[in-house]
Amino acid sequence: MAVGLGITVVIGLDVARLDELNPLRRTISEHGLGPTGWIFAVAVGLLAAGSVAIGVGLLRRKLAGVAGTLALMAWSVGLFVAATFPKHNWAVGPSLSGTIHRWGSIVAFLALPVAALIIARPWRHPEWRRSAAVAYVLGIGSVLVIAGMGTMMMIGWQNGLAWWQVMPLGLVERTLAAVEVATLIALGVWASARQPAYGRKAAIRSST
Repeated sequence: MAVGLGITVVIGLDVARLDELNPLRRTISEHGLGPTGWIFAVAVGLLAAGSVAIGVGLLRRKLAGVAGTLALMAWSVGLFVAATFPKHNWAVGPSLSGTIHRWGSIVAFLALPVAALIIARPWRHPEWRRSAAVAYVLGIGSVLVIAGMGTMMMIGWQNGLAWWQVMPLGLVERTLAAVEVATLIALGVWASARQPAYGRKAAIRSST
């Protein structure tokens, strides 16, 4: 519920500010500046809290191990940091808050696909093969988007261009955010799903 509410609020901010904020060029974190900043912070905080709940659910059901859980918690902590510290306001110049926000965002965006690839390896969960495969494929999708961003940054660097000049940054970031949120939702659905009959029978056999 917290994840869905946080996502809905961020989408609502995007729609409400279409006239003043170009989603193709301006990042999602722009919502953290100005009078609506607290709304954005609450939305991202809800997303982070929901992610913690998903991680706990996966761990309790023994669907996630220590490494995968730590990676998912790193995503959550990165989101909390990004929510607490607003991005650079380039109207006044760079700031310590903006630098902390950037690193929190980087940790979050990198940690979630790592968590998905560790937790959702389909061959680890034969009774959950479909649920695991969905989360795993979305995790791969996140990695591909990140790799594409890295490639464009490298091309820009080789041509003397800043990284935000070589791509429609707002669009690319929103694409990555959409894929990663879909990955998180897939993990959440998996964490709350009923155990398949195959898994229940295996559990009964192992307990007798």
